[in-house]
Amino acid sequence: MVKKIVRDPLFLAQRSEPATEADKQVVTDLLDTLRANLDRCVGMAANMIGVKKAVIVVAAGPFQFAMVNPVITKKTGGYETEEGCLSLDGVRPCTRYQEIEVDYLDVDFKPQHGKYSGFTAQIIQHEIDHCNGVVI
Repeated sequence: MVKKIVRDPLFLAQRSEPATEADKQVVTDLLDTLRANLDRCVGMAANMIGVKKAVIVVAAGPFQFAMVNPVITKKTGGYETEEGCLSLDGVRPCTRYQEIEVDYLDVDFKPQHGKYSGFTAQIIQHEIDHCNGVVI
C-alpha cells in the first residue's frame, strides 16, 4: 500500500530497529511507495513512511529492490557530493563511496551479500544513513 511521506526531521533522526519477518508488510508498502514516487525518488527507507525498521528500497534502472537490515561491510573511493531527499527540502553536502559491499536480507529474509558502485551505491548509502538516524 502506498504510504504518506514523513517530513519530520526529529522522527527521521531516530535510529531504526532491526526488521524481522513480521515486518514483511513494511517491505511491500515501502516498494509500493517508491514505485508511486519514481518520478522524483530513487530510494526510500522505512522511516520515510513512519516505520522505524531497518528496511530500504532502491531503484536501479527499471528495477526496484529491497534490503532488510543492510550493513555496509566495505567501502572504497570516498568523494564529496550533495544530495536531496524526498522527506526534506533542499540539498546537503555529504561524503559517499564509489564502491561498497553490503550484507542484508532479501524480501524472503534470506542472507545476501552484494557489491555496488556508482549511483546505485550512493543511493544505498543515503538510505542506510536514514536507518541510522543520519538526516541528509
